[in-house]
Amino acid sequence: MSFGKRVTLLSGQQIPTLGYGTWQSSPGEVSVGVYEALKAGYRHLVSYENQPEVAQGIKRALADTPGLKREDIFITSKLWNKRVPVILNQKTLDETLRELELDYLDLYLVHWPVAFQKTSDNQLSPLDNDGTQVAIDNSVSLIDTWKAMIKLPQSKVRAIGVSNFTPEHIKAIIDATGVCPVVNQVERHPLLQQNDTLVKYAKEKGIHITAYSAFGNNNVGAPLLLEHPTVKQVAESLSATPAQVLLAWAQSGGHSVIPKSVTPSRIRANFQEIELPDGALTAISAIGSVPRRYNIPVTFVPPWNINLWNEEAEKNAANSVVVGKAA
Repeated sequence: MSFGKRVTLLSGQQIPTLGYGTWQSSPGEVSVGVYEALKAGYRHLVSYENQPEVAQGIKRALADTPGLKREDIFITSKLWNKRVPVILNQKTLDETLRELELDYLDLYLVHWPVAFQKTSDNQLSPLDNDGTQVAIDNSVSLIDTWKAMIKLPQSKVRAIGVSNFTPEHIKAIIDATGVCPVVNQVERHPLLQQNDTLVKYAKEKGIHITAYSAFGNNNVGAPLLLEHPTVKQVAESLSATPAQVLLAWAQSGGHSVIPKSVTPSRIRANFQEIELPDGALTAISAIGSVPRRYNIPVTFVPPWNINLWNEEAEKNAANSVVVGKAA
């Protein structure tokens, strides 16, 4: 069985370019999905807020798959936005490892360049006093967060990276610390290619791009890219599925992608990687003549009152990312 293409990170690790995402999968589905993915040949898992179920899926796959070992699987998790410097970050990492039943992560990412206020409860997104929007914490800077990530022990974290960071955010943390993230995990698909900005900067710095929302986002009421006529036409011409076409497009240029599915047949089909000829790549890329970003925090429910991308919807946000020394 082929286990897919891999590329080498700045850390020297080999990351599979086709991974399996688990974020926002329903309880009871995650462990089955992870098990099916590993049995199908996936060797790159991204886990967040569902670690116990991911652990169940991994243990079952290790038991049922001759020769499969922990070190064969590239496992990524993330540091959520309710963070303060070093001590909490280490405790959060230890809790993640305990829930995953692992000794180490292959990659640990700062989930967003945004900090939330700390609360005594376990709310993922704590609300402000009005109860209408997420409570942003402007006392925590990106640079402080990145310094805390750097201090995490390599025995527990093989490499560190970021997610949803702009080139400006990354430049700031590199300038302040001299340490470059090995990965930036971002929304990327034919409607949001960012080739002349984010992708270009990442290539210059040797930062690997991992794409999420490769099929679009069905939480915003817009048709998924799986239904786009061009994608369907290319898929038909190649005797492939629309998902296979979009995943091949996402991996072109050496990037990686982390599709999510909980349907065993789709999990297996998505792993049957195809190669897109130049004409097909051009046709799929042409879909993005009018860029569309789905993942805009100020439009979330509840909203994050912050300007992250400088999109039109964010122009009136009260907060911006605190990059350097907090006010």
